[in-house]
Amino acid sequence: MNPLEINTDKARLDVALIHRFLSGQSTWAKGLPLSVLEKAIANSLCFGGYADGAQVAFARVVTDGATFANLVDVFVLPECRGKGYSKQLMAAIMAHPDLQGLRRFTLATGDAHGLYSQYGFTSPQRPQTLMERYFPDIYKQEA
Repeated sequence: MNPLEINTDKARLDVALIHRFLSGQSTWAKGLPLSVLEKAIANSLCFGGYADGAQVAFARVVTDGATFANLVDVFVLPECRGKGYSKQLMAAIMAHPDLQGLRRFTLATGDAHGLYSQYGFTSPQRPQTLMERYFPDIYKQEA
């Protein structure tokens, strides 16, 4: 497995790269305005993954640091996949001191159930208790 340097230093994040991926290549944030991403980064615990000094992975956790966290915007650049980076990123997230002892840690995924199940994520035990407001095309509407 190739080592991935992972840290939570927001000053080191390549925001332009993150924006290009999320707004242009992701299935969940097409059209994401840069200003929205910048606000999201400012208000989240962010994990940057670096190979040979260049950012190749990213994830955000929205949390109160005490009871709840939601994992979002996880990606490894397509040209860097297959090297174990997603597992290294997830291991770093799950080991972070601010994310220990939480009552609930959530995420949404359309295709990475196998990855996340390795870190204890399951389908909701009580889905009847969960509700959401979901606007999948919100960035298209704002454009």
